[in-house]
Amino acid sequence: MTSAFLLQLLLQVWLPIALLVAAGGAWVRFRPQFPAEALRVNLNRLVIDVFAPPLLFALSAQARISHELLTIPLLTITGIAISFALLYPLLWHTSMGRGLKRETRAAILLAGTFGNVLFMGYPTLTFLYGDSGGSYAAFADVLASTPLVWTFGVWIATRLGHEGGHGHSLFRTVLTLPPIWGFVLGFAVNLTGAEMAPLIKAAKFMGQATIPIMMFNLGLSIPWRDLRPSRPVLAAVAVKLLLAPLLVYGLARAGFGSLRPAQAGAILETAMPTMLMAASFADRFHLDVRAAALTASWTSLTFLLTLPGWIALLR
Repeated sequence: MTSAFLLQLLLQVWLPIALLVAAGGAWVRFRPQFPAEALRVNLNRLVIDVFAPPLLFALSAQARISHELLTIPLLTITGIAISFALLYPLLWHTSMGRGLKRETRAAILLAGTFGNVLFMGYPTLTFLYGDSGGSYAAFADVLASTPLVWTFGVWIATRLGHEGGHGHSLFRTVLTLPPIWGFVLGFAVNLTGAEMAPLIKAAKFMGQATIPIMMFNLGLSIPWRDLRPSRPVLAAVAVKLLLAPLLVYGLARAGFGSLRPAQAGAILETAMPTMLMAASFADRFHLDVRAAALTASWTSLTFLLTLPGWIALLR
């Protein structure tokens, strides 16, 4: 990995993300008349209902579907499972989680299990692999991460996060997510082979707003005045960015031998920081919002240090 490559990574991926996150932090500081919490929730809803569906439609409609591409959700699901399997015993059955409220443990567990595979993964993988990288991010998100967040993630929030909690109607929840339908429609267009280049181009244009809004939203979520991490938060950071993706890498090498670009991209997806909706998700299910936001903050900041190492290993 050359210094020129790192410079381009900095300028094309990290700099825009850093500026947008900083803008969100500046909003919290200089626009107190517009509460950040309400703005964050409304922006999340705007992205989920309006901007993410056309982006996922465009990415799935133009993807070159292959056996290699379909290994991406498999590896992404493996990474989620490993993260949960490492963090749950630490938070529920060791001294690390003792004394923490269930709401706090569940928030950290969610933040350490589910990654930012689309909103951070898309610009990173597009930089590394071009348009194919965008398809890698779409398949990782819609065939693995998003369905699991709104099924298994809801189960964690409601059953582990609250005493005597009960799961929601998980199947109904997934079916009412517009991004899922955007991806499904794009996938159908892809399979039929219909010529819809103008529609795909328009959808991609609409979806371009997704990434900037969610980066700005991360800046709104970060508890800027108290960034000191606890031991459980640091454990979640280590599992999310290092331990889980390292185990997925070992399993992928054992199963596939030399890795194809899509499989390398999937491993990078498992090494992404916490999902951007962690704080809003915690708020929706009455968990510890600060713990979720703090974990998201530290994984996002530490990711700037771990990403070059993962790129060097996988390239």
